[in-house]
Amino acid sequence: MHFKLIIALIEDSKTEPLLEAAREAGATGSTVISQARGEGVEKSKTFFGLNLETQRDMILLLVEEHLSRSILETINEVGEFDNTPGTGIAFQIDVEDAVGVSHQIKQLTSVVEDEL
Repeated sequence: MHFKLIIALIEDSKTEPLLEAAREAGATGSTVISQARGEGVEKSKTFFGLNLETQRDMILLLVEEHLSRSILETINEVGEFDNTPGTGIAFQIDVEDAVGVSHQIKQLTSVVEDEL
């Protein structure tokens, strides 16, 4: 079984809805790293030297490769990345190998077979 790592950088107010939607789309777990910072095309605004940017979370999802595109599209919809500039981004990368996921493989085997 092959995996992909989906990384989403999102406003912290959208973290819980995004996690729920990703799980419904087939993700079996996640890791959230809070208090991330980022900057896009437009430099963030300041007020007397204080940043006015919203807090970001980094969400890591190790997902089965056949489910990854669907999960990524779900994250895009919930995060409203294409509709509203500055709300966040998500991308996926190939994972060469993973350990500690044998319990997920057992659970995902039937799900992936149904998808194929």
